[in-house]
Amino acid sequence: MPIRVHQFACLSDNYGYLVRDEATGLAAAIDTPDADAVLQALRDTGWPLALIMNTHWHPDHAGGNAAVKAATGAKIVGPQEVTRIAPLDQALSEGETVMLGEAAFTVIDTGGHTLGHISYYDAADHAVFVGDTLFALGCGRLFEGTAEQMWTSLSKLAALPDETAVYCAHEYTAANARFALSVDHDPVVKARTEQVFAARARGEPTVPTTIGAEKAANPFLRAPLLAAGLGLKGAAPAQAFAAVRAAKDAFTG
Repeated sequence: MPIRVHQFACLSDNYGYLVRDEATGLAAAIDTPDADAVLQALRDTGWPLALIMNTHWHPDHAGGNAAVKAATGAKIVGPQEVTRIAPLDQALSEGETVMLGEAAFTVIDTGGHTLGHISYYDAADHAVFVGDTLFALGCGRLFEGTAEQMWTSLSKLAALPDETAVYCAHEYTAANARFALSVDHDPVVKARTEQVFAARARGEPTVPTTIGAEKAANPFLRAPLLAAGLGLKGAAPAQAFAAVRAAKDAFTG
């Protein structure tokens, strides 16, 4: 049986996620950006929380761990770095499997935004929870890792099937779209950004996205194709990515 995802907005621009294994009814929270919002989502759904699955240590992802665990008794799993600010019951590494009832999530090392950042991939249900590694039309800032590390992480995600639903942790898409238009003039990118602006004007979320949609229009995944326009003809993919990331960091449009 498949999983069901309950998405909710919290903080200023975060998305929280509850994931329910339909076979057993057990649920997991992907990160705890706001403990009160997570607990309210549990009340709204009536789902019993068995797991907290952290992607990385930042407070808007693991800051609610203690309060949610105290209220639910859920087990907390995630990268070892989470212990910098919050409780963690089990540290995870790439290739390990996290079971939520009968649903299996493979741990993918997606460091770069933070050194220990991980993502959770459910191959059976074509879903990946990516925290702050990949955004709709964007990617996370390199707060701790290198451009080469982040490019490797993004490449792992890009290798997933195109139909894979990508559950990002923030609604950054309109800003990402404005940057994409500044560096990439492909008609597919223009069409995607128009869809984004229209959705936001209607107050609709732009998340989840898909791997296929991001490969087609995300300037960070398309970085090698944009290298020449950035004066880096023939650059290695990681070097091209670094240039696109630097351009985004300086972008004020």
